[in-house]
Amino acid sequence: MEFNKIGNQSELDSPEIDKLEEQLRILKQKKKEKRNKQLQLGASDKESVKIGVKRDGREYSVRDNRDRYFFPNEWIAFYGALKPQQQMTFNFLINTGARVNEAINVKVGDIDIPNKRLILRVTKVKAAKREKTPRPRMISISSGFARELNKYIKDNKLKDTDLIGLLSAPAGHIAMKGSKDRPGGALLRAGIKDWYMFSIHNIRKTHGNWLKAMGIDGAEICTRLGHDYNTFLKSYASADVFTLKDKQDIRMILGDLYSSGR
Repeated sequence: MEFNKIGNQSELDSPEIDKLEEQLRILKQKKKEKRNKQLQLGASDKESVKIGVKRDGREYSVRDNRDRYFFPNEWIAFYGALKPQQQMTFNFLINTGARVNEAINVKVGDIDIPNKRLILRVTKVKAAKREKTPRPRMISISSGFARELNKYIKDNKLKDTDLIGLLSAPAGHIAMKGSKDRPGGALLRAGIKDWYMFSIHNIRKTHGNWLKAMGIDGAEICTRLGHDYNTFLKSYASADVFTLKDKQDIRMILGDLYSSGR
């Protein structure tokens, strides 16, 4: 780095000044982009969102506060605020508790309508447990949801080798919370004031808590969600604060899932 001395002062050469100004501009731009990303994710001033980059270069975001889940009356309002073409995705998620990546990889041939069950073949690979390949898991579905899936498959003329055709995580996020220019989405239309506290993964937490409220054994819930018990307690389970009316509505939404009449 070269300096021009003027009296007792030292000044950077013009190219050096331009370089520093450019670096400062880039830093400001990155800070602005990060803030915009947080706003797009619905982060409020009271909530922080960690944004990182995976090994493959993809960005990820993790909300510090992931305690929020749907009460049944909120879910009914939210579902009604969705566009018709968006509803099957969210219907699938609330009825199965599947991760988005698990759900979008389900094919028609993975669904056993007569026996009311389906297989999630593309599951999360848990490096901490030294897993190297996905461990498919089979879960039950309600009679009502089986009928809805059957109708959906027929209406869309899907074959056994076809994917169900659910929304991706980004598209699902926009359906729920809107975009940067039009925040809120179906959550805001449903009148949910703290809509920014939700992500599409909160539906999975909702499913687990609803099953817990229905009295389903914790081991069964863990098997269904593909989690160990400690992870379920730490990240998914919450105290049972549902009223009798809430529990009746939960049963109405989930139908005869885990019912002897199924």
